[in-house]
Amino acid sequence: MRYAQGGGLTDAGRAARERVRLQAVERFEDGQKNREIAAALRVSERSVERWRRQWRERGEAGVLSKGSPGRPRLNEKQIARLARELGRVPLVHGWANQRWTLARIKRLIGRLFHVSYTVEGTWLLLRRHGWFWQQPARRAIERDDQAVEVWKKETWSLVRAPRRRATAGSSSRTRPASR
Repeated sequence: MRYAQGGGLTDAGRAARERVRLQAVERFEDGQKNREIAAALRVSERSVERWRRQWRERGEAGVLSKGSPGRPRLNEKQIARLARELGRVPLVHGWANQRWTLARIKRLIGRLFHVSYTVEGTWLLLRRHGWFWQQPARRAIERDDQAVEVWKKETWSLVRAPRRRATAGSSSRTRPASR
């Protein structure tokens, strides 16, 4: 079965799958064939074969769910420490400006906890714990509006290309000189 993008199963979905596997175990004990079990439980024969092999090797524990494959790799104590570190400015951690980026947070997690996340995984971790991206609501305090206006009047007019041609144009698709 294909999962939705970013997929996997929810805890409820995992529990439902586990119930199906346990029903298959009951049928294994009754001596039913894989094809009959697959038809009755509406799963593939290959899945039933795999479950039967796991059941033979490890018993009922072999078919039980092993939990979420994407479970968090940081515990609550580490999350609390990460929150404290993110409360400090990035300058403390060696970055030149005051902005936390996902790449920086990823690197910080690696330094502090020796755990590797992807940038996307870092974003999911932060969202899971209630952090969201922020955008400054106002302009920087250091901004000099007078200097910006002077630049617009003096420099921009020199840099900007003129919008209209200096000579009269032609509405013809071909150049007049080519006729």
